Amino acid sequence: MFKKLVLLMLGLALSLSACGNVQVGNETDIVRTRRVKLPMGYIPNIQYAPFYVAVDKGYFAEEGIELEFDYSFETDGVALVGAGELPFAVASGEQVLLARSQGLPVVYTFAWYQQFPISIISAPELNIHEPADLRGQDIGLPGLFGANYIGLQALLFSAGLKPADVKMDAIGFNQVEAFAAKQKNIVVGYAANEPIVLRSLGYEVNELRVADYVQLTANGILSSELTIKNEPELVRSMARALARGIADTIANPDAAYTISLKFVENLADQDKAVQLQILYTSIEFWKAEKIGYSDPQAWENMNDLLVKMELIPAPLDLSKAFTNEFIP
Repeated sequence: MFKKLVLLMLGLALSLSACGNVQVGNETDIVRTRRVKLPMGYIPNIQYAPFYVAVDKGYFAEEGIELEFDYSFETDGVALVGAGELPFAVASGEQVLLARSQGLPVVYTFAWYQQFPISIISAPELNIHEPADLRGQDIGLPGLFGANYIGLQALLFSAGLKPADVKMDAIGFNQVEAFAAKQKNIVVGYAANEPIVLRSLGYEVNELRVADYVQLTANGILSSELTIKNEPELVRSMARALARGIADTIANPDAAYTISLKFVENLADQDKAVQLQILYTSIEFWKAEKIGYSDPQAWENMNDLLVKMELIPAPLDLSKAFTNEFIP
């Protein structure tokens, strides 16, 4: 069951702005720097390289933004943004529509991922080569919530299957361990994580990428109707800085890895080849003719999927759920 959007944390006092000195040429000007706490939804990771690059190269600073990463799982970024307590959060497409269905005025303003990054990973002997081959299979996934759950159901529907045609087993975030121990011969995970780790450990796997069968809106920057109305230039600045970080990461992944070492505490202790492969694979999902652009068809597909899954009662007005107005 999806985590309910709760407003229990909205009484927290969050300091979002301050004045600071910024060096411009040979002179020091007093400019207003906006401190922005950004809920990330996950722990520090190489997959956040575009943010790290944009911070390290001063792209956010040039836009007057001092970014603070919030990796806490206790932070409900969607609820805080919807209540106007924070200007931004990292969120996926289904979170946006689920929030709006509950009356939260959140708006997706920047598409970081251009493709949905979920894969179904299976043992080769099962001969799972297309979604229809999943019929009757026992599938392990973290739980009946989140992107893994959304991606699996999208893949099933693409083949004319129903959730009842497979067995879904909530195993927690233990996909690699469950597969390695042969507790599960099919697991659901992120294309830039579990399959790469399993292969690095010597396991052969087949992989079905959701993005090869259906286009869905994935992770991006979430803002709110209030922030867009009152501070449109802040939204535009956020988009410009992140777009530059993504472009630089795509152009030079090795340099992005080196920069990420400053932000991810234990990154240097991990297998560099594996971490670079995670980054290279992630880049496949970020590439776009226009960085940050939201595909309207991906939103239509997500809207329809959530209705089929009975997570929202009816299709939502997508003109209020996302915008491409601020894409640089």
